[in-house]
Amino acid sequence: MPIDPDVAVGGSLGETEFSWTASDVLLYHLALGAGARPTEPAELRYAYERDLRVLPTFGIIAPNLRDTGTPSVSFPGVEIDLAKVLHGRQEIVLHRPIPVEGKAITRSRIADIYDKGSAAVLLQEGETVDPAGNPLWTTRSAIFARGEGGFGGKRGPSERVELPDREPDSVLEKPILPQQALLYRLCGDRNPLHADPEFAAAAGFPAPILHGLCSYGMVCKEVVDGLLDGDVARVASYAARFAGVVYPGETLRTRVWREGDRLLLTTSAAERDDAPVLADVTLTVDS
Repeated sequence: MPIDPDVAVGGSLGETEFSWTASDVLLYHLALGAGARPTEPAELRYAYERDLRVLPTFGIIAPNLRDTGTPSVSFPGVEIDLAKVLHGRQEIVLHRPIPVEGKAITRSRIADIYDKGSAAVLLQEGETVDPAGNPLWTTRSAIFARGEGGFGGKRGPSERVELPDREPDSVLEKPILPQQALLYRLCGDRNPLHADPEFAAAAGFPAPILHGLCSYGMVCKEVVDGLLDGDVARVASYAARFAGVVYPGETLRTRVWREGDRLLLTTSAAERDDAPVLADVTLTVDS
């Protein structure tokens, strides 16, 4: 049986000790398209070590930054073909700004598994602390496994975000480089779906697709730069559902509504009649 919730739910995914340097942060930022305006001080805060700031989304990839192996979805109670897997949702909660360099420990577990009928959704949660045990950030992700539902599990709650009935307060656009996925895979996700045309075709896509976490990070950067005066420390949490694929070379179009201390977002692929990319997006802002 590919999924056994009785075995998997609550199970530990292990403990990861890791470190990062300013060079790792710079690579991550460049993989998100930072430095496109290389002489502007606002861009150099991401692409030059002097006065370097760390985007909060770096915390999601930091534990696996040096993992160059092909990923797998294989642990007690779960055995799933990688070609069936898509990233469903991602959230990060910041307990303090991420330092430019440091050491940390992440402890991860399977928080729950939902049965959506035609698919299964695996919820993973990770707590990251510094070597002294002080909280740094918490991550929560949902893995969408096509064809693995129907095992009789609970369907799970809806996490839909209601958007205001008005025009967005801001619209941001970000072009994606044709080689964006090839850059981003150097940040630890070597899934061939993002580089190998034959593998992508076998998974049902006409071409390799962009990593969901790449578009997720790119949108966070655009919002921080466009609406938060480039202050990465103002991001308290950031969550999004991956609503559709993105292809390198497209343009991300993000609509933003301000609702108190929250920014509500939707992101689409501009060239494909605004096909949905990110949905149910919330970014909570510290005042």
